[in-house]
Amino acid sequence: MTHKELFTLFIVFIALFLFGMTIMRAGLHNLAGNRFKYILEGMTDTPWKGLLLGAGVTAILQSSSAVMIMAVGLVAAGVLSFQKSIGIILGTNIGTCLTLEILAIDLSFFIMPLLLIGVFLLFLKNPISYFIGCISFGLGCIFVAMHGLEGLAYPISSLPFAHAFFTWTNNSELFGIGLGTVFSAIIQSSTATTAIAMGFMNDEIFGLPSGIAIMLGANIGTCFSAFLASVGANQSAKLVAFAHIWLNLLGVVLFFPFIGWLSEISSSLTHLPSLQLAHASTIFNIISSLVLLPFVHWYAKFIIFVHGKNG
Repeated sequence: MTHKELFTLFIVFIALFLFGMTIMRAGLHNLAGNRFKYILEGMTDTPWKGLLLGAGVTAILQSSSAVMIMAVGLVAAGVLSFQKSIGIILGTNIGTCLTLEILAIDLSFFIMPLLLIGVFLLFLKNPISYFIGCISFGLGCIFVAMHGLEGLAYPISSLPFAHAFFTWTNNSELFGIGLGTVFSAIIQSSTATTAIAMGFMNDEIFGLPSGIAIMLGANIGTCFSAFLASVGANQSAKLVAFAHIWLNLLGVVLFFPFIGWLSEISSSLTHLPSLQLAHASTIFNIISSLVLLPFVHWYAKFIIFVHGKNG
């Protein structure tokens, strides 16, 4: 297989992964999205409730970006205060880990049933059946893409340029964070970025510390969606986006010196490389959110102080 064919397939599988995520999220959002919007409005009176709600809604909708954009919209409309939105922000980071935990498990034997059931349900006139079909078909596409990316990991890594690139990633965790940030911002998906790292880890191209570095960077890159949603909105909505950015930046800065420790903890839980990275992501996000939770009031004041109440 030529270099051009390898990279073309790589792009195709990334596109298929994002397509599957989009289709699945559309089904989930149409099944429950509007209801969650009203729930977000009424159940955020304490940071704890906001965190649990943000985590739950994100886990169900399978998109931290969608929940963040929802929160930005509610704050922009004056329905939700900026301070109440911080609990939701903390929860979204935890909720999105469920996707990675599922993707880390080898469920390739479900691919054909998911695709076939999805296609069948998509042709039914009942809206509920159609939305369930979107979820099933989208999930099937995601697993096809994951399987494809894992299969391409070794052939791509054998290319001279790619080999040098992966060597930099293995030798410099800071480079891995930068790579994860840029890639996640470009494709608008921290899940896809971390999933690609999982595929390369399963083929032993990346070590766990490199995968964790990419995952940390992906957490920063995913903030771009909320920032875009806040463009043109009022200052309170912009503060929500800034709070999300600062949360992930501070989390990465605090965890960077402890990547080795996080690797040891994650590798002690399972021998599967992809599941180790999923566990590392879950540990990172839970600790980051829970550490900040008691200080939500002061964190809100910090964001307002740095970015201004008006502007």
